[in-house]
Amino acid sequence: MIDLVLLANFVATAVMTGVIWFVQWVHYPLLATVPVDRAVETAVEHQRRTGQVLALPMAAEGVTTLWLLVSRPDAVSLVLPWLGAVLLAVALGSTVFLSVPLHSKMATNPTADVGRRLVVTNWPRTIAWSARAVVCAVMLLQVVRA
Repeated sequence: MIDLVLLANFVATAVMTGVIWFVQWVHYPLLATVPVDRAVETAVEHQRRTGQVLALPMAAEGVTTLWLLVSRPDAVSLVLPWLGAVLLAVALGSTVFLSVPLHSKMATNPTADVGRRLVVTNWPRTIAWSARAVVCAVMLLQVVRA
């Protein structure tokens, strides 16, 4: 069972990593170019669609990360699940404290600066999820090689 949890954690993190890089390089830069008169409807639709796409992988990532903290596979180094959890906390903290407020501004009081700030303040999430993907891959390799 724990190998399945580890695999689910890796897959969920890989999905989140792929999405965050797409958002960083494609989506947020495009949001920054949306005319102010269309920004509210674009921001609201972005939030709705993003929530639909990311609800399951984010939930799976959170649950499996906690599971690995409680029940770490024997072959996995003690520090790796904790490092993965810290990186997830950074990604989710950046989401809650940086991205969500900026999306709220975009949906209520849009400016061109808000779109540019989304790109800049998204880097902590991008880096954290990328590092998590590496940590999850290493944990998976440790189990496969054991």
